[in-house]
Amino acid sequence: MSDRAFEVLETKERVIEDNDRVAAEVRKELKKNKTFLINLMASPGAGKTTTLCRTINALKDRYKIGVMEADVDDDIDAQRVTEAGAKAIQLHTGGSCHMDADMTMRGLEGLGLEGLDIVFLENVGNLVCPAEFDVGANKRVVILSVPEGDDKPLKYPLMFTVGDVLLINKFDTCEIFDFSLDQVKANVAPLNPKMQVLPLSAKTGDGFDQWIEWLVAAVEAERSAE
Repeated sequence: MSDRAFEVLETKERVIEDNDRVAAEVRKELKKNKTFLINLMASPGAGKTTTLCRTINALKDRYKIGVMEADVDDDIDAQRVTEAGAKAIQLHTGGSCHMDADMTMRGLEGLGLEGLDIVFLENVGNLVCPAEFDVGANKRVVILSVPEGDDKPLKYPLMFTVGDVLLINKFDTCEIFDFSLDQVKANVAPLNPKMQVLPLSAKTGDGFDQWIEWLVAAVEAERSAE
């Protein structure tokens, strides 16, 4: 028994519990509005916005798309996705390295869900903090770019444990970098055997058909379950 004369509060556990409660509320709101939310996570420079813009161009004739751009400060990415054909809102996190469920709820309120079929949350560029917080998304998509290396699942295991699909971006540069798709799959499998690994290039469009097929299947499966 401790002889400390003070109480110790495990604040992180309480923060996660509160966040999970709000995440459940986000899911209820999404279901009520028949909107599919995707939490898009990656490190800075992995190609989140370029991947997102090409995805919007591929789907904008089929679905009404909204985007929440989370950044510490600036609105460049929001401008890009708006030009690609999506409704967008910029979220400044005030220095926070991640989005949580409460921020997401407020972002959805600001964006407005009416008429939107799909909403992408482009999370803050970070392979650590965003993985810890459930934002209420239907699916969590992780992007890993070839220049980052095939060992990232070993260095940041939680991100690859919580994701539903892993997009290997800049796959057209494999000849330049010492990167093995087989090694990435081997590193991911013990962490998350259900995680699909899809190589593509947001720049050239190679491999995008497989990603779009996966995404449409996920959206339609959610719709049919309602």
